[in-house]
Amino acid sequence: MAQTSRKLLDMFIIGGGINGTGIANDAAGRGLTVGLCEQGDLAGATSSASSKLIHGGLRYLELHEFRLVGEALREREVLLRKAPHIIWPLRFILPHRSHLRPAWMIRAGLFLYDHLGKRKTLPGSRGVRFPADSPLKPEMMRGFEYSDCWVDDARLVVLNALQAREKGAEILVRTRCTRAREENGTWRIELEDTRSGERFERLARTLVNAAGPWVEQVVREQVARPSRYSIRMIQGSHLVVPRLNADDRAYILQNSDRRIVFVLPYEDDFSLVGTTDHRHQGDPSQASISAAETEYLLGVVNQHFRRQLDRRDVITSFSGVRPLCDDESADPSAMTRDYTLALDQTGAPLLSVFGGKITTYRKLAEAALRQLAPALPGMGPSWTATSALPGGDIEGQAPFMAQLLSDYPWLGESRARRFARTYGSLCLRFLGGAEKPEDLGAAFGAGLTAAEVDYLIEQEWAIDVEDILWRRTKLGLRLTPRQVEDLKQYTEKHRHGLAA
Repeated sequence: MAQTSRKLLDMFIIGGGINGTGIANDAAGRGLTVGLCEQGDLAGATSSASSKLIHGGLRYLELHEFRLVGEALREREVLLRKAPHIIWPLRFILPHRSHLRPAWMIRAGLFLYDHLGKRKTLPGSRGVRFPADSPLKPEMMRGFEYSDCWVDDARLVVLNALQAREKGAEILVRTRCTRAREENGTWRIELEDTRSGERFERLARTLVNAAGPWVEQVVREQVARPSRYSIRMIQGSHLVVPRLNADDRAYILQNSDRRIVFVLPYEDDFSLVGTTDHRHQGDPSQASISAAETEYLLGVVNQHFRRQLDRRDVITSFSGVRPLCDDESADPSAMTRDYTLALDQTGAPLLSVFGGKITTYRKLAEAALRQLAPALPGMGPSWTATSALPGGDIEGQAPFMAQLLSDYPWLGESRARRFARTYGSLCLRFLGGAEKPEDLGAAFGAGLTAAEVDYLIEQEWAIDVEDILWRRTKLGLRLTPRQVEDLKQYTEKHRHGLAA
């Protein structure tokens, strides 16, 4: 077995989604030696298929999830400070439909929403009347407005992995854990590079199972220990359609089944519509939107908006599987979104993560390290609440965009805006001393150049075209098939060049 490291790590983590990278980052910043494996790409499953919100979860108040909502609302402010490049405030419009929820109930919920967390920078809720030119149907004349935040979910994962690596963690992508066994109080983790087939090992004092939808499988098959908890896999799907409203606000739409659907401004020219809730069975990596889900989302939008959509308006879609801790609820929408940490100390410590939300990933990581602290006596104090994520050392998106246009006027507003909200100051690593467009190398379309692609491959673990176009950026919405093929050929040559 090649590449077997005899170094004993403090922690090894299975899973490169938001929970796994968040724990790796926190642990590495506390002085622990950390390794992480991800069988696919970072954020390749659930963590890139969310509604892309940092939010308390207004509807969770109806489920009496007050602890979860309060923690999430407090985290909004923390994450806004940590990552102003990929997280920004968003105002939500909630049209009032009296036959679904009375106005007093919504006002009470919004009052709680305004005051459960320490809201410092975000404006509070208010009642609104819709103007004659509202994109909503004319019978919807009033509603409510409140604040939450947008996040580029996949980039949040990558930035946590980047910071973890900067602090000494080993991040292994396209690497599958085939087996983990305890030997004399130490975990021996057997790994396989899914591209080359090469097998190797890592040794660790503690093992963290943050495999998301695969968390039960890892416990029972790779680790071979009994699982205290089970998960129910709930599929959530989203549609991308042409932009439904001209301003930069989002909409939260009530439906007769008591669920809600978001309509979110997306990549300037589009709207993101979601999400659904239904049981998923089978391989989580094969989740895809069903015809029924598509009709459901289009139906809710068409109940509210003047512009009527049909299947021909769907530009693309994506689906993800949320691994919710099974609380035996009959209604998937009513299942808890809170996280559960299961610590097995029958031998070497094994911590398994069940559930969780992107908004509370940082608090989940702190809770995980508290549970593992007795096995890691040299661990330092918590630190992530006040430290910016990579690229987040900027005053804000607008000032940084202005700086980019001043220093690189030939970028153009569209590309400068994309760099500001995708990379923040990280884009300076590939812009460097460029003085004209040609200095960035081959152009693939929509402002994507060889310099940016090289950076993503060499520094951000991107390997194939999908990594670049859908998780590191969202340029898959804009490139033509011919441009995608050109990019594919370039990445293959680059990869072979690195291997040589």
